[in-house]
Amino acid sequence: MNKTTQNQRVAIVTGGASGIGRATALRFARMEQNNSGGCCVVVADWNPKGGKHTVELIRAQKGYGYFFHLDVSDAKGVENLVQSTIERFGRLDYAHNNAGISGEKNSIVDCSEKNWDRVVNVNLKGVWLGMKYQIPAMIESGGGAIVNTSSVLGLRGAPDIPAYSASKHGVIGLTKTAALEVAQHNIRVNTVCPGAIRTPMISPLTGDTEEGEKQFTRSHPFKRMGTASEIAEAVVWLCSDAASFITGQVLTADGGYTIQ
Repeated sequence: MNKTTQNQRVAIVTGGASGIGRATALRFARMEQNNSGGCCVVVADWNPKGGKHTVELIRAQKGYGYFFHLDVSDAKGVENLVQSTIERFGRLDYAHNNAGISGEKNSIVDCSEKNWDRVVNVNLKGVWLGMKYQIPAMIESGGGAIVNTSSVLGLRGAPDIPAYSASKHGVIGLTKTAALEVAQHNIRVNTVCPGAIRTPMISPLTGDTEEGEKQFTRSHPFKRMGTASEIAEAVVWLCSDAASFITGQVLTADGGYTIQ
């Protein structure tokens, strides 16, 4: 076991191979709390190439990262992720259950059962499985904080993406239930709802062009897309002692999109 230093904390980030997950993993590695000198970060993802690159980036900034190959919809895999983290570091303090997919763009009538199951299994079941195994580990560690990634489409309806919208609404309900169940164990559970964020998931909608982004964000008050690092800051803040009295909440980071 690679024991942490006395004050060093340990974080798990799923979906850490790119986008918001990668940015959050990098930010956790720089997290200064109780003179911890940054977290030991376990980067979990289905994509080994991207996940290992995230670890390389963490190490390049003098942090400690470890990659774990994972399908978040597989219970045994998630159990092994948490067990491996405890065996390696001796504790678990933070978790960002972030892995997600958008799935096919189809109406409710045209959405296939295969697409529905795949999206819900990753986006919702994956969050449930994460907490199922993270919570006992955090109880053993004396407490912790969990942030689950939902979406602005977990707050609003949207046509032609029923499985994604339903799964992200479900994440919010699951987060609130978990927050009530684990408050007595000094564990906080919150949700972050990103808006239009410049990530690989959204690239097909914008074409990765300036004009495409302008068209996509024309109804947003800021008239721009958010960045993965902006969401990472929100996630790590929710895990920090600065947010010590916050649990069961939905932090929307969407440039004002949902207030219109």
